[in-house]
Amino acid sequence: MEEFLDINGVDASWRPILLPALEALEEEYRRWLLAGEGYIPVRERVLAAFSSLPPHKVRSILFGQDPYPRAESAIGYAFIDGGVQRIFSETGLSRQVNRATSLRNFIKMALVARGDLGCDDLSQTAIASVDKEPLIDSIHDLRRNFERAGLLLLNTALVFRSKEESRTQIRAWRGFVERLLEGMRPLGPELILFGTHAAELRKRFGVTESFRCHELEHPYNTSFVCNEGAHRLFGPMGLLDREVRG
Repeated sequence: MEEFLDINGVDASWRPILLPALEALEEEYRRWLLAGEGYIPVRERVLAAFSSLPPHKVRSILFGQDPYPRAESAIGYAFIDGGVQRIFSETGLSRQVNRATSLRNFIKMALVARGDLGCDDLSQTAIASVDKEPLIDSIHDLRRNFERAGLLLLNTALVFRSKEESRTQIRAWRGFVERLLEGMRPLGPELILFGTHAAELRKRFGVTESFRCHELEHPYNTSFVCNEGAHRLFGPMGLLDREVRG
């Protein structure tokens, strides 16, 4: 699978961790991935998250569920929607952000954590009135802020084929995730687990013995926006700040 690492432009420091993880995938599945047909993101972006954040800078691994089900949106990073240009608009959140439920709720949560919004009013009007001067407005700036805070943005399945096959894909990637976590254990990152599929990692791999875990509902649930645990976890990171706190 070294060819796959090269195709994805993976940082060389990941190779000792990722090669065993990729070899844990079933052989037929590996051939399917290399063929590059029938799934998103495109083959060259499946491992994109490992191309821009080296392992020694990883403080936390964030696990979502699976990639966005839209080719333009799935670019290899959990919650980073390639179909989004601007985060905000004159009327509140941009139309593209509003279309992506999980991202929309994450942005709202981050605004509440900053004190820009109150949970009593999460409307577009309220968001429109927020001072945007100190805030980023690019989805790629959001990705960079995640990475500056040391968050590796993954999903429990790194590819998407159809909603009906989500569980199948998640099962197919279990060996990869287990080997990845084994390789990362000496570096001691924390795990951020979004939703039931990510939470299953605690049961299946016994990760609580080796990693500090933060378990939250998936951001597609509106309850995520006002979850105080999410505010405490992400608030200090300043993910929407132009001047990141790191």
